[in-house]
Amino acid sequence: MKKIAYLGMGTMGRGMASNLLKAGYPVTAWNRTAERCAPLVAQGAEQAASPAEAADGADLVMYCLSDDAAVEDLVWGAGELLAAVQPGQIVVDMTTLHPDTSRKEAAAYAAKGARFLDAPVFGSKNEAAGGGLWIVVGGDQGLYQEVLPVLEVLSETTHYMGVNGQGASMKLVGNLLVAAQLEALGEAMVLATKAGLDPEDVLGVMHVTDFKSPIFDGVGEMLIRRDFETHFALKLMLKDANLIARFAQDLNVPVPAAAATREVIKGAINKGWGEENASAFIRNLEEQAGVVVKK
Repeated sequence: MKKIAYLGMGTMGRGMASNLLKAGYPVTAWNRTAERCAPLVAQGAEQAASPAEAADGADLVMYCLSDDAAVEDLVWGAGELLAAVQPGQIVVDMTTLHPDTSRKEAAAYAAKGARFLDAPVFGSKNEAAGGGLWIVVGGDQGLYQEVLPVLEVLSETTHYMGVNGQGASMKLVGNLLVAAQLEALGEAMVLATKAGLDPEDVLGVMHVTDFKSPIFDGVGEMLIRRDFETHFALKLMLKDANLIARFAQDLNVPVPAAAATREVIKGAINKGWGEENASAFIRNLEEQAGVVVKK
């Protein structure tokens, strides 16, 4: 790839675009709020005034946005990206969204002679900044192999999942597991605290047993330190929970645990914690139990 356009300089996009620059790729950056591109420009990126300008002459156009609506606005709406893409260009959408949206994108780009991959990522701010994401990809396998050197710059591992939409599907399956682990962690730590157990001792057991998890280790330690710095905002976790609910409903698959977790997340959002880290919904469980999990 000779030239990359990266659209969307949110928490994830900034880190990924920065790593592409570090790897020597020429990057043109665009963001709706233009000043968010400043750190990338300081690092050597060009800045475009519009998605169309960013895509002009790019071999690869990449974006990671907040939700389906943002993608639809970029591609078909005010962003006018679809009108700007040229035959032969490659487009990679790294957003967490419904598989139907990915398939709609693939069809629209194909009609323009462009090629498309859905490639959402697991990980948050630290992994994006450190090039340690886990990427799941849907689309043509030959195209995946062509784009793989770029994806490897951004990731610890990449995984080809099948045709367009399958990367998006795997992302929702994975996010269901993440939410379930956070809910389980919260319930367990609140119960342990109410029972008089030392939270640090509880985490010590969780770290070595057959139910250990990096999420239990990392989020558990942040919880007992009362650290809710935003790595992945709770409001985005609710967005993903809503996507999972819709995805499961479309396939007529029961997901009762995910539904229960979504209600806990909603309760935390209604308390005004939407901008805090996703783990902040555990505070909702603490309030109901009348305890605080801390050192």
